[in-house]
Amino acid sequence: MKLGAFSVSLAVKDLEASRAFYEKLGFSVMAGEAERGYLILKNDAVVIGLFQGMFERNMLTFNPGWDQSAQPVEGFTDVRDLQAALKAEGVAFAQEADPEGAGPASFVVIDPDGNPVLVDQHV
Repeated sequence: MKLGAFSVSLAVKDLEASRAFYEKLGFSVMAGEAERGYLILKNDAVVIGLFQGMFERNMLTFNPGWDQSAQPVEGFTDVRDLQAALKAEGVAFAQEADPEGAGPASFVVIDPDGNPVLVDQHV
């Protein structure tokens, strides 16, 4: 199962303080809108998202159809196909994509330890 680009999405209390901290670790902003409460940072192939006031917990994020630089890739598995495969395996969903839709969509599953896993397709 190919889930796409991987990042860790961090629920932060102070976006600017978090940005400054991660820049000291060698990350730089590659996308996002601070005025809307989020920034995406990258250090080599490692991507983290900083999100202030958008969700309660840190989560793992996968982006079908994107590479690690948020560029579209050919031949990816659509989020709805991933969702159907996981449902067939008995995985429970906290949020589902419309199985009849097309294009951008997302779903959330929760791992056995309570960690949310977001699969968020932007293409």
